[in-house]
Amino acid sequence: MKNKLSQPSLSRRRFLQGSAAFGGALCTSLAPSAIWAAGSDAPEKKEIRVGFIPLTDCSSVVMAAVKKFDEKYGIKIIPSKEASWAAVRDKLVSGELDAAHVLYGLVYGLQMGVGGPKTDMACLMTLNQNGQAISLSTQMKELGATDGESLKKVVDASAKGTYTFAQTFPTGTHAMELYYWLAAHDIHPFEDVRSIVVPPPQMVANARVGNMHGFCVGEPWGQRAIADKVGFTAATTQEIWQDHPEKILGTTDAWVARHPNSARALISAVLEASRWIDASDDNRRETARVVAARSYINTSVDVIEGRMLGEYENGLGKRWKDAHSMKFFDDGAVNFPYLSDGMWFLTQHKRWGLIDTDPDYLGIAAKINRTDLYTQAASALNIKAPEQLMRRSVLMDGVVWDGSDPAAYAAGFAVKV
Repeated sequence: MKNKLSQPSLSRRRFLQGSAAFGGALCTSLAPSAIWAAGSDAPEKKEIRVGFIPLTDCSSVVMAAVKKFDEKYGIKIIPSKEASWAAVRDKLVSGELDAAHVLYGLVYGLQMGVGGPKTDMACLMTLNQNGQAISLSTQMKELGATDGESLKKVVDASAKGTYTFAQTFPTGTHAMELYYWLAAHDIHPFEDVRSIVVPPPQMVANARVGNMHGFCVGEPWGQRAIADKVGFTAATTQEIWQDHPEKILGTTDAWVARHPNSARALISAVLEASRWIDASDDNRRETARVVAARSYINTSVDVIEGRMLGEYENGLGKRWKDAHSMKFFDDGAVNFPYLSDGMWFLTQHKRWGLIDTDPDYLGIAAKINRTDLYTQAASALNIKAPEQLMRRSVLMDGVVWDGSDPAAYAAGFAVKV
């Protein structure tokens, strides 16, 4: 496995000393050839309904079903197209969905009772890194705002709340990325501008009629805004946090407790699909053709394919090959559910007043992120899991995040609630 980022010293062995309270020890001893399809390891539930939102990063869930990787592990994945993240939340909590392609921060919010009913949740794996975008409307270009620095000048020249920015769910990835980007340019996301929630498939349509001046959403909707000439890309999320965690394969803790073998089989199938997608550009092109269909994303293939291949344009004349475009596997570097990744969302929830006090950052992450099940599933595919449960990153403002002191990190920002 690639190890592109140095990591702090929280090792798997050290963590095992306290793991009993968080759902069991991490297992690394399974035979690489093991596939759980029969006997006592047979999946408890064979048909698994997995929700998804029409976004490019639903691809590994969709391709696990389309390419029948699921059958190898004794399950059948039934992808279920959902209209909004609120619908995904409600159906996960009610049990109508078994699992979902879901926002990292949504799952952590539910665990804390924020953005939905307090529910014990589980993150089975990370589905992708990178590949989202912050767009500004064509109106903002006319006002002289084309990036964060120029946007700051436009915002400062107007009354507070003049401009509206949209994200996709109050505790979700896009909200936290948008707020981070705005704050890094000294724009307070609640005091200087207005923040609203718009479901991803409705983002471009709302921008077209002038309901907001900027938005953060997953692909292909950033590129679709350019194609429809209603907006342009001011920043990609990989510029905010290189190789950041994005969507996860999420479910409830209760579902995992009832179906541990099914959960492991589900991880295996989606992990194999992730590896297949990233194996070649031809596989990525095939994936783009599949997910463009009406039953999945429902948009033209070219709007999906370019950024999936790392071929970017910003709608202002700039074109580039992005080395940190959306990744689904990247030799295994993408999918491990690092505890520090989950903890980061809690720090941002605290920063923006979504939670009032510092939680047990590490304890909550260790409970939600099922590194044990992931490691077992990865072992079956000869994919090595990392020895460290944390990783180190430097975000766009030069602030280091490594999970070592989350309370100080959350309190250390100049722009916060």
